[in-house]
Amino acid sequence: MVTLLALAVVFQAPAQLVQPVEAAFALTDNAIIVDAVVNGKNASFMFDTGFTGYLTISDQFNIGEPYGTMLLTDFVGQFEAKTVMLESLQIGGLKQDGLQAHVVQLPQGRLSQSYGRHVDGIMGLAAVSDFVTEINIEKSKFIFHPKSVDITKRVPDNKRTFLVKMEPTGINHIQLVCELNGMPLMLTLDTGNSFYVVTHKEVLVRVKAWDPNEKPKYMTQAGVASGPVDFFQVWINNADIYGVPVKNSVWDVIDLPSSDVESDGTVGFMFLKNFNITIDYERRYVWLENWTGKVTDTPEAEPGIRIYPDDKNQYVVRFIYADSPADEQGIKEGDILRAVDEKSLSMVRPGDVMKLLRGPEGSDCVLVLSRNHVMKRVELKRRLMVNGRRID
Repeated sequence: MVTLLALAVVFQAPAQLVQPVEAAFALTDNAIIVDAVVNGKNASFMFDTGFTGYLTISDQFNIGEPYGTMLLTDFVGQFEAKTVMLESLQIGGLKQDGLQAHVVQLPQGRLSQSYGRHVDGIMGLAAVSDFVTEINIEKSKFIFHPKSVDITKRVPDNKRTFLVKMEPTGINHIQLVCELNGMPLMLTLDTGNSFYVVTHKEVLVRVKAWDPNEKPKYMTQAGVASGPVDFFQVWINNADIYGVPVKNSVWDVIDLPSSDVESDGTVGFMFLKNFNITIDYERRYVWLENWTGKVTDTPEAEPGIRIYPDDKNQYVVRFIYADSPADEQGIKEGDILRAVDEKSLSMVRPGDVMKLLRGPEGSDCVLVLSRNHVMKRVELKRRLMVNGRRID
């Protein structure tokens, strides 16, 4: 989640649609990728409803000269970024001209590696919030409806369809109420969060879902815009997410205080991918249609390493979970991963390496690594490194 802070932005009056306009997008394992034309230039973006602005774009992509700076905040910190003027934006058949809005310019070299296809930046909520916007995951397309389409007139069955009112908190966020142990949580609808739900340990303590005296196991790290953060995973049982009952799920918990006092975290793509989502920002409602019939996936186990490609396209171990199978087998940071289950990684994309590493809990995993040019074969069993226990 990235939020704009202390910035006056001038927006054009929204285009007045008289009929629906569509725009196709692509789905990866953990994101929505949309092509657009920005100031007359073709670009691709990860679609992120947790980012309140129009666009962020790579500092290597030229759509105009930077003219100022902007203060941003994410889950845990703040940082400053350059800005470029956005004059026009076209998404499929929807074209918006004369915007005079701000584009955030950031180094975003690893976005393409994260999503397995070329990405120039991030498209945020402002790009679609002037319309009744349907994010149809089932058919991989946006449908921009005229404002005469009033989703508040729809009657949900609260089994497959849900109508959820936005909370009057935050700045330009879609914050919706969830419930855990009978207590409310304000969680932002965030298609740009590739996890299921991300929250903070202090939040779980508040709703009595975590003992403040308990030390979490299997600590790892994730990268956010302001830098790496420590987090762990925990089983959450009997949650209500946007009115949807979820018997059990795995949430990611940041072991730092939140940077946003009005939000308890975000609901991410791993939950949202099961729903066609219609956002009526003006009326402050969201319609959810559960098209998959599921609300969560079975979590996969893993060896307990995080790998990143170096400048030679070698996959280097950069982080190891404490007490994980990899830790117990003596794998070290700096080791180079050469093969997984007899499959060489010489032609494997970064996102696909993690797919190879993951599997059912207790399944065998064979890794071939090199350290100081010496090859080593390690056999281990994948483990589900989640705190707490699942209650069925």
